[in-house]
Amino acid sequence: MKRRVMPSRPAHALALMLTLALPLAACSETPREEAPLAGATIGGDFALVGEDGRTVRWSDFDGQWRIVYFGYTFCPDVCPVDAQAIGQGLRQFEAQSPDLGRSITPIFITIDPDRDTPEVVGEFAGNFHPRMVGLTGGADEIAAVAKLFAVYANKGAETSNGGYLMDHSRAAMLFDPEGRPVALLPSEQGGTAVAQELARWVH
Repeated sequence: MKRRVMPSRPAHALALMLTLALPLAACSETPREEAPLAGATIGGDFALVGEDGRTVRWSDFDGQWRIVYFGYTFCPDVCPVDAQAIGQGLRQFEAQSPDLGRSITPIFITIDPDRDTPEVVGEFAGNFHPRMVGLTGGADEIAAVAKLFAVYANKGAETSNGGYLMDHSRAAMLFDPEGRPVALLPSEQGGTAVAQELARWVH
């Protein structure tokens, strides 16, 4: 008569533990936080002019994270402060995560193409980060791109020296490598706040 060989008690216990552990492990996975701008219809294809006069398209940045900011070089206060915060924040993030930092391209798009030539906007952008791209274009092109990115821009009051100011919305927008909007960066809070927000979303 053949004897039935029964699994030892420890084997039974181990099998039971593994069976119970599988659903527990699945439950312990933390879902990634949903991006604040997920699903927003912001951004899209454009063709503008870079510092060297060549055409720069949105698709040229495919595969890269992008920080997009609309402003103008003659802005007396807000634009340079925000651009400085973006540059400082990116440098801080690069110091913490060099590989991820190199995957981010900051882009400054002028809303004042009459005064911001390719050379002017390129030099302005380069003052804040060596990889910051300055873009300009014709008035109609800039207006179309501003609308595409949900940015308000309009010629404002004249200044005492015969110049003028530009009224515009203030937003530093982060886009993922597929060009999808992710979050607004708190440039008004300084470079450290920008770096912290980059660390939150760029993985």
